[in-house]
Amino acid sequence: MNSDATGPWPDLPLEAWRETRDTLHMWTQIVGKTLLASCAPLNHWWHVALHLTPRGLASPPAVGRDCTFDVELDFIDHRLTVRTSDGRMASLALGAWPVRIFYEQYLALLDGLGLRTHLWTRPVEVVDPIPFDVDELHRHYDPLWAHRFWQVLRRCDASFRDLAADFTGKQSPVHLFWGSLDLAVTRFSGRHAPERVGVDPVTREGYSHEVLSFGFWPGGVTPAGVAVEEPILYAYAAPEPPGFRDATLVPAGARYDPRLGEFVLPYRSIRTAREPGELVRAFCESAYVAGATLGGWDRDLLERGHGAPMSRGQAAEDDHHVAH
Repeated sequence: MNSDATGPWPDLPLEAWRETRDTLHMWTQIVGKTLLASCAPLNHWWHVALHLTPRGLASPPAVGRDCTFDVELDFIDHRLTVRTSDGRMASLALGAWPVRIFYEQYLALLDGLGLRTHLWTRPVEVVDPIPFDVDELHRHYDPLWAHRFWQVLRRCDASFRDLAADFTGKQSPVHLFWGSLDLAVTRFSGRHAPERVGVDPVTREGYSHEVLSFGFWPGGVTPAGVAVEEPILYAYAAPEPPGFRDATLVPAGARYDPRLGEFVLPYRSIRTAREPGELVRAFCESAYVAGATLGGWDRDLLERGHGAPMSRGQAAEDDHHVAH
């Protein structure tokens, strides 16, 4: 497996690692619920999302009683590590044990650092949730597949970050939402969205403004019970403008899935391409152009210049001028 972000992208067939995926999903939810209890709220729930690191997935800094701390799931050494601002650190090995045991060990780890918080034990955005403290079903962890999942996330993360260069409006960081286990980046038009009546507070806040969102999902089952049996790239508009679902996106394999309410592109068509990262960006940009145009976004205000993103070289040259 090539560790270079521009090298071959690894295969990630869902059936081969489904049990590890489902267990890992519960672990990320446990870490994420710690952030719900310990981080000051940010718009659209950005304060609870995880982000990619050179070793795995980590939380933003959270606030304990007398210190700040973060939590990292390391998919190279396969450990969960908690680090505090006063120099302390504690970790536990990631292994094939029930979520219940992981949950107990994680709370004991926080306890030992004086960071114990009350966590809601019920998972979210899954069918038939099992509370963490009694979950004996999810008990599988294969280090090979966990590492490979992170390698895919790392490559997608790099491609999504490149999207940011030519968009000057409000946009999210690239981050992983543990509710659905998807890596996402979102652009905003700057306008409020119509209020969603009868939805939960999380959805109401998440879609309070017009958005175009892109991401990677390893596949699985949605909360509505829709099964997707392979990893996908996705793109959607909320609210969806008339005609969006009929738009033609690139590459040719992109299609609108009415079950999900979004465009999807099978990951297999990305990983076998000559330039996977370029294909990811092309898919996202074509979805953005379609959604922003049909939705009446002020593209002249929101973009640096059609087709003229700031390159890394240009940014480095500008930094040199500022330094001197």
